[in-house]
Parts: sequence; C-alpha cells; structure tokens
Amino acid sequence: MKKSLNTIFIGSYVPRKCGIATFTNDLYNTIVTESKSDSHRVIAMNNIPEGYNYPKEVAFEIQRNHLPDYQRAADFINLSNTDIVSLQHEFGLFGGLAGDYLNSLLSRVKKPIITTLHTIIREPNPDYRRSMEELIHYSYKLVVMTEMSKEILKDVYGVPEEKIELIYHGVPDVPFIADNRNKKLRYLDGRIVILTFGLLNPGKGIEFLLDALVPVVKKNPNITYIVLGATHPEVIKSQGEKYRLTLERKVHDLGLGNNVIFHNRYVTLDELCEYIIDSDIYVSPYLSREQIVSGALTYAIGMGKAIISTPYWHAQEMLSDGRGILVDFGDVETLSQSLLSFMSDPDTCQLMRKKAYEFGRQMIWKEVGQQYLKLFKDVFEPWEISIAETRPESPTFFHTTLPEIKLNHLYLLSDDVGIFQHAKFGIPDRDHGYSTDDVGRGLAVLTNDQIPNQDILPLMTTYLSFLHHAQTENGHFHNFMNYNRSFIDEQGSEDTLGRAIFGLGHVVRWGLTDGMRALAHSMIEKSEPMLEKLNAPRAKAYTICGLCVALKRYEERQYNDTDKIKSILIKLSDELVALYDETRTEGWNWFETIVTYGNAKICEALLCAFQATHDLRYKEVGLTTLEFLSDIQWYGTFFDLVGNEGWYNMNKEKAVFGQQPIDAGYLTNAYITAYDITDEKRYLHQAYHAFEWFLGRNRLGLPLYDFATGAVADGLDSQGVSANQGAESSICFLLALLSLYRYKSESIEKLPKISKSIPNIR
Repeated sequence: MKKSLNTIFIGSYVPRKCGIATFTNDLYNTIVTESKSDSHRVIAMNNIPEGYNYPKEVAFEIQRNHLPDYQRAADFINLSNTDIVSLQHEFGLFGGLAGDYLNSLLSRVKKPIITTLHTIIREPNPDYRRSMEELIHYSYKLVVMTEMSKEILKDVYGVPEEKIELIYHGVPDVPFIADNRNKKLRYLDGRIVILTFGLLNPGKGIEFLLDALVPVVKKNPNITYIVLGATHPEVIKSQGEKYRLTLERKVHDLGLGNNVIFHNRYVTLDELCEYIIDSDIYVSPYLSREQIVSGALTYAIGMGKAIISTPYWHAQEMLSDGRGILVDFGDVETLSQSLLSFMSDPDTCQLMRKKAYEFGRQMIWKEVGQQYLKLFKDVFEPWEISIAETRPESPTFFHTTLPEIKLNHLYLLSDDVGIFQHAKFGIPDRDHGYSTDDVGRGLAVLTNDQIPNQDILPLMTTYLSFLHHAQTENGHFHNFMNYNRSFIDEQGSEDTLGRAIFGLGHVVRWGLTDGMRALAHSMIEKSEPMLEKLNAPRAKAYTICGLCVALKRYEERQYNDTDKIKSILIKLSDELVALYDETRTEGWNWFETIVTYGNAKICEALLCAFQATHDLRYKEVGLTTLEFLSDIQWYGTFFDLVGNEGWYNMNKEKAVFGQQPIDAGYLTNAYITAYDITDEKRYLHQAYHAFEWFLGRNRLGLPLYDFATGAVADGLDSQGVSANQGAESSICFLLALLSLYRYKSESIEKLPKISKSIPNIR
C-alpha cells in the first residue's frame, strides 16, 4: 500500500474498566506504532450517561442505550476519511435485544468492517442468533482468537472459512527471565506467589482454589495467593460486593488469613505486568466451559508463567502440548495436587513455562499488530476495486434496528385504578386523573403476543375492570375519572366509545383468560346500539379495527352474533367510503376538508375491513387515502407530520408544529396493514420511516423516545421536544413498535426519494 490506511476502532475504551476497553486501547496503540501513523481514531461505547474522560484519539461516543447515537456514528464514519472499521464485539457492549442496536450502525456504514469476536455463543437463543447473523452479514471479515471459535462459526452459523481470520489475543513483550525486584517491595520476597487476575465475578471459581489451598498451605506455609482486580462494574450494579465478601469470609473460615491477599482495584498495564512477573504460578479456575477467550490467560502464557486452569475452551487450546495443567471444574483435590507438583518438581514447572513463553512469542502485540495491518490491507484493496466498479446509483441496503419493548413507563403511569393521562417531566400527574381513551388503547398493547403473558395479567385485569366500571347503562362509556375515583362527565365523546371497543376487541381475541374474553364480549354486545349511531370518522375507525379483531375470535368460536358484528362493521365502513366520495376532489383524497390528528387510523380501518370482508372498495380507498397522507407528510428523508397549531385545511398551508406521536404511531400501523395486504415492501419501509420519527428522524432531528425509561414526549414543538410524557404518546409508540416487531427480521429496499420542498415553519 502506498498510503497508511486510516482505521476507526469501535469498542469500549480506557479509562472505562473492562477487558475489551484495555484490548481496544492496546490494539489502537499497536496499530499507531506499527503503521507509523497517528491518523487512526476511536468510537467509544459508553455505559454511563456522563461518559468518561477519554484520550484525544476518541473522536465519537455512543451511549449504549441511545439508538440515534448509533445512526449518527455511521454518518460520522461515512463522512470521515476512514478506510477500515475495526469493531470489537461482545453482546453486552451494545444496547437493544441481544445487542442489536449495533446493527443499526453497521447497516449504514459504507466502509469495510472487520469484526473481532470476543464472545461466540455455541447454542444461541433466537434473539442472539438473529443478532449474530446480522453482524456476520455486515462484516467483511471476522477475527477470532482460537481455533475453537473458527469451528463454531463454521458449524453453528455457516460462515465460510475464507471469511474467518485467526489472530491471537495480544500480550505485552517481556523477557522470560525478568527482574523481580518488585517482589521485595511488595514484601513477597522468599514466598511462592500464586496469582489470579481480572475483573472479579462469581464465574471466576476462586472459592474452589481457596479450598484447594488448605492442604497446600499445610505443607508450604510460605504461600501467598493474590486475587488481583476490582469487582466487575456490572456485578457491582446488580450484586454489589457480595461475591468478594463471601470469598473474604471463606478465607477467614479456612484459616488462610496470612496467605491470601485481595487487591480490589483496577491496575494499570504496567502494574499488571509487574504482578505477573512476580508470580510463580498462575491459576485460572473459571467455572464456564464456554469461555471462548480469556485475556488474563493469554497474558500468563505470553509472559511464560506456570499455569493451572479448568478446561474451558480457550484453556484447552492454549495449554495443549504441555504448556500447562488442566484440572476439571470444581475438582479441589486435583487442583491441590497440581499446585504441590509444581512446587515439588521445579524442572517440570520450568519446562512448561518455556513452552508457554515460546508459544506466546506469536502473540506479542508487535506480531498481532502486523497481522491486523496485513488483514486491513488484504480487505481494503479488493473492496476499493469493487467500489470503483459499482455504479453510484445502485440501491443500498437499509435496515432500522428496533428498540427493545419496554413497558417501564406504562407501569409507572398505572396504579390499581387505571392509567394516568399525563406525566410532567416523566412524573405521573394526578391532577388530570384517568381516561378511558388511554385504557382502551392500553389493552391493545397488553394483548399483543410480543408481550410476556405472565407479567401483564394484573395490569390487563386492572384496565379491563376500569372499562367495565366506565360503561354506562346505554352501552356508552364515561371518559374522564379524577384522582378521587369519580367520573366527571356524563359520557365521553364518540371517539371514546370507539377507543373502548378497540381495546375490548383485542381482549376478545387475545385476552389471557376465558373470563376476560367473556366480559369483553358482553361489553361489546351492550354497546352495539350505540355503535350503529356513530358519526365521527375516527370513532368509526377505532370501532372497525376493534370489531375486525374480535370477529376473528367470533368466527373461530362460532358465536351466534357474528352476523350482527359483521353488519355493524360493514355499515361503518360503507359510511367512511361514502364520506370519502363526498369530500374528495382533485389533489385532495381525504375524508374531510381538514387533516387533523390520528389520521391514519381511518385508512387502517378500511384496510382491516377489506381483510374481514374482501370488499375491494375498502382496499382501494384505504390505500388511496394512505398514499395521500404519505404525499403531504413525507419529504424524502423524514416524515413532517401535520401539527396541531392550525392543522391542515384544504387549500391552506399545513401547520408543522405541535406534531404528535399518535400520528407517527398510527402511520406505522397503517403501513404495516398495507404491507400485510399487498406484500409490497415499500409499505414496510415507509412503516420504518414513520416509526423513526420517534427516534429523531423528524424536522428538528430530535428523539422523542427515552431509551432508558421507555417514555415518549407528547409532541414536537417549535421550541423542541415537549417535556411532558403522557399515556397516549407511550401507548401509540408501543402499538407501532409491536407491529414492526412482526417483521423485524425482513430486509427492505431503499425507498425512492421524493423531490419536495419543506414547508415553512409556522
């Protein structure tokens, strides 16, 4: 290569305290040294909101659970002079389900990606398999650190061998016979030092080594066992220092207080090397056979230590050919014997050390860096040629990674009565009480098959109980209840009735118990006389959607009132079509002379009616009006929704502020229904783009969804994102997300660009 390739490294990074952060830093420094170029950069993964005090090479930061950061990082890479992306992958580093937020970044990057795999799951569950397969798809090459990893990739994931590169974990370059003057400084002179190092967690198996030390110390009282390393930060979050305190009590109970030292801190690389040099024996008593890579074990081999380890995958491979001793998991007696054999037979111990050190010469960072640089060159040259030969207008693959399904905010807003309408700065606002509108739509969320049944039964019961209490004698519903549990209206609007039926229809179809389904069925029956009198278009739309869902259950169970339900459904659908015919003019394919809010629910209702009746007129009007909404709101790269600060009157300017989540959510649902009917991928792509309005693909480029809490802001205003996070916003977001989850594994083609000017801000 005539030029040095510019590389961006993606991973956790120092001063964050984790093994991959250290690895990424070591690899970066090695590449800088070996390439004689300091133009390489790092994108660092943050696991805390405030981030870290990173060194200057960190050019971009990604908050683990903030999906827009991944998308912006891809833009940063594409616009930079980067030639190669070197990704350090471990599932827990990245947000989303099985770390799949990462794929939102990878799918957008237009540079070759080389992924170093620090974890490979041999028996993945479906979510981890899907995430891993996407990672493999987007990676030009996969770097593994063991032969076992290669075999798993080929056997389990079907990766061709030519896509896999074996490069060992790097280690510092230290002499075999080293000066151990630090042993005196640490008051270890004359003692046999046994070492275990790395971030402490219950999988380390140190308790078994402590048991094994008892007979060893009886024969050799001059033993010091050092447990070096802070407790893993994720363990601290979930368990605190429980494991370390358990080990310390065990040391006391076993009478090993004079022989065991816990160094509860994260040491620098120089300090770590000094501790390894000062040690006589390194022990790796891990409890999991599936440990595919151990940086600690690699360091011990590279520095020529006498090693005893349990037979996890990495140890089996690294310690073969007499480079160490393998002891079965939990085999305390053999572990004791192995320690004693090293002490009683120094010649054999020294031979093992030499074999380990010689094997480790290929793993020193200088050698590893040269292998990575060669790989970067081998990948970049053919990739550059292929890009030059590719037509600029060729379509690009696009995929949106969906946030995980979070009900946190829904639970926060709910109590034993119902769900609070509003929240100020994320705090439930009791002043405005509860609403049937929200409870009805909330039931549609809870009955979705993507929601774990065992967790939501109490909440579903509460919501259904609220609707039962809200239903009036004539079959209508109260809407507003204050915090004192008193309804403050005679009855709600027609939309309230429609939203209640919408939720009840979902309970009839997917309620968790026979009792729930029977109650919902009886409540719909009670409302039938009121449903036939509906006038409001959106009330009709909610009702149609609810009845279509219920009708599937009725038909399955052959209820006697199927004909009655279907007749109401057809009546309301015919009325919507008639309204459309009366109102539409050239360039205005809509049901009213004004476009307000919750618009796409009307389109969705007619498409659902087509699914229930096969009346082609419903399909035609549903798709035509949905295209109209697309035309007035899609601007080539984002949806610019109709705002409530004036709405959109025929022949007048569209208001663009006061945009509401209900419109983005219902657009998503309508596009998914259109895709169900037509099987045209453009509708699926439009559904993703409508959903991305929540995530920041909007006029202001600001996300309304809070990835940490699952809350959604109530609107997009001229001043920015609303500080309120009410029930309607979060429920409409969840309804949209749940509809997309049905198709999350499908690829989608690029949506054609629309040449259209953005309307003025007003």
